[in-house]
Parts: sequence; C-alpha cells; structure tokens
Amino acid sequence: MEKNQIWKIYGKDHKEMTKRLLEETDLASQIGDRGKCVGIKPNLVVPAPAQFGATTHTEVVAGIIEYLRDHQFHDVIIAEGSWVGDRTSEAYEYCGYRTLCETYQVPFVDTQKERSHSVDCGGMTLNITDVVDRIDFLINVPVLKGHCQTKMTCALKNMKGLIPNGEKSRFHRMGLHKPIAHLQKGIRQDFIVVDHICGDLDFEEGGNPVVRNCVMAALDPVLTDSYACHLLHYTPDEVPYVRMAEKLGIGSADLSRAQIITIDRKREGWGIGEDEELPRSRRLLEVSYAVEEVDSCSACYANLVGALIRLREEGLLDRLDEPIGIGQGMQGRKGKLGIGRCTKDFDVCIMGCPPQEDQIYAELKEYILR
Repeated sequence: MEKNQIWKIYGKDHKEMTKRLLEETDLASQIGDRGKCVGIKPNLVVPAPAQFGATTHTEVVAGIIEYLRDHQFHDVIIAEGSWVGDRTSEAYEYCGYRTLCETYQVPFVDTQKERSHSVDCGGMTLNITDVVDRIDFLINVPVLKGHCQTKMTCALKNMKGLIPNGEKSRFHRMGLHKPIAHLQKGIRQDFIVVDHICGDLDFEEGGNPVVRNCVMAALDPVLTDSYACHLLHYTPDEVPYVRMAEKLGIGSADLSRAQIITIDRKREGWGIGEDEELPRSRRLLEVSYAVEEVDSCSACYANLVGALIRLREEGLLDRLDEPIGIGQGMQGRKGKLGIGRCTKDFDVCIMGCPPQEDQIYAELKEYILR
C-alpha cells in the first residue's frame, strides 16, 4: 500500500469487509514485528449506537482484531475518551465495546481516566495521555461525518480522544484548528481504517445517518481528510486544520495525485468518482445565524444547534430577537440570553456543562413564548 492511496470496500457484512480490506492492503507488513503493541483508536464520542452515525461500528473493530490475531499479533489494546460532557464508560457499555473487549479479551483504556504528560508538538506544547507511549503501532478508526464547528471530522480530529478532558476544553479556547493540526506531531497514526458506513453529515454526535456501507483504508491522515472534505462538498481550505497539518509535514492534501482504489470494481481509471459524493446537508447553516459563539465546547454547541433545529421546524426560531451567547469566551461577559455555565452572568442563562438538548429546547421554547 502506498501513501497516496485510499482503498475502499462496500457491503453489509462490515466485519468481513474490514478483514478483506486489511488483507488487500497487507496491514501485517506495515506493522512488521509481531511483538509490537498495536493500539486501536475508535470514535466513542457519545453513548449512542453506531447506526445513529456518530460512533465506530464494533464490527469494524472486530474485523481488525480478527485480522491481527490471524496474523499473530496478540498484544492489542483499544484506547478512547468521549467528549467533555459524556463519560467514556457509558459509551463503552452502550456502544457494545464491553462485549467486544470481553469476547476478544482485549483491554480497553479509558483516556478520561488516564494520566497525561506534556509533549512538544511541532512548537506547541500539548498534553497527551500516557497510553500513547505504550502503543508501538496505532490504527486510527474514525467515523467520516460532519461536525458543527469544524464542518467535518475524520482521521486528524479523531486523535483528540487521546488527550485528557482539560486539554479538550483548552483546544476550543485555542480555536480548535491549530491544536488539532499540531497534535499530529505528538501522536503518529500509522494506519487508518475509516468507518464510512453511515455517518451523520452535520453533527459529530449523530442522529441523522446517511448510509454508505463503506470502509476505507489509508496511510496518510491529511489525504484521508482531504478526500473526506471532497465527499462532504468542502475544500481543504474550508477546514483549516487540514491545510495546517499539511504545512507541518503530516501528509499531503493533493487529491490530484491520489489513487482511489475500490475493491471488486474495475481498477482502471483510478480517481475520484462524482457518484461517491454524499448528499449536501447544511442544517447547521439554517440556524447558526441565531448564535454568537466564542470558543464553545463541541457538546455544548451541538446540543444548542439540535435544539434550534427543533425550534425552527416549529416556526419559533425567528421569534428570537437577540443572538444566543455560548462558549468559554463568554465568561465574565454580560448579555441577554446565554447557554451553559460560561454564560452564568447573562440575564437569562440555561445552565449546565453542557446543558442537554432537551433542556435547551424546553427552556428556549418557554423563553420565546413568554
């Protein structure tokens, strides 16, 4: 497998598809020494089933584990941490990872409970959980999906699950894009298996999945994210951390030199097919005008947007006569209407860290109807 290649396979037996994909791309030769500790990094951002479009399907991870065992790699761990506002332990249970880990006897490391240390990441000091140093070969298993703040998330952003919660909050204060790019200098992802089965096109926490029944494999996280941008109708310039990571030497965003190889389809004329693109979905843009956001955490912002979409569908959103404040940058500021603990000094504050979508919806609806 070459660094400018992205391999794809389609089907409904996601475990067997994944194993076939890894055989075709010869993952074993990429790893080499059978004594290495192989880490698997899925996406368990929230306790929601994979079919909702947010979390990595257990079948994909099971396929990776079975492939590794078949090729005599036995030192395998899974490591992940949910976003701030949810507990990894709940996602581990609810998403089927407890059953998966017990079935295959693979240890799971909850990075929300793991110690961390400072690392120089290309001139930016970031805190990374200690488990990263115990992994010799890291397999990143992101979900290709939309994101309410960065437009999309795939290989590069998925590494945020390997930093502590306090650092995740700091990433938002730093504007997300730059620290996401620099994080790649501190955590090397050696192989990427993309869950492109049914990601939500707008929101990181899912809810509106779009089925593609595809699993992809790649070596270059920048190229992977550039291709994900293409599928979601963005350019890499519209997702700044992709270009930033490219400038840091993490990989290439140049799709003109990429080979997109689909298993079981004709291989001549390798390239990007228009039929591979996803439908356009921009529900976020329909409600974002009502928000004044400064450095908000993803969970808080996503819950607000979900509530606003519900209010818009009921014809109530346009009755708001002031923007809704949200984000860490609102701390100490005054305003009329705010979301989350950071806006506790506002005239009206919907409290929580983060407040849940149903709570925001109910309290905003009551506020509008007064």
